[in-house]
Amino acid sequence: MDFEDLPQKKTGPLFDVEKEDISTLSAHELMERIERLKTEITRAEAAHAARGDSRSAAEAVFGN
Repeated sequence: MDFEDLPQKKTGPLFDVEKEDISTLSAHELMERIERLKTEITRAEAAHAARGDSRSAAEAVFGN
């Protein structure tokens, strides 16, 4: 079974963001939103990298 075959979660913060109507936002509000999303992406990438570093360290100790 592939990941794509699993039922997708239809609730939660990300789903809420994706379904928001942004057509009523001003240019300034859209830029503010983009900056906040970029900040969140950076935070998620840092967490992902840290997990990768932890996995590499564990593999070095315990082998693959």
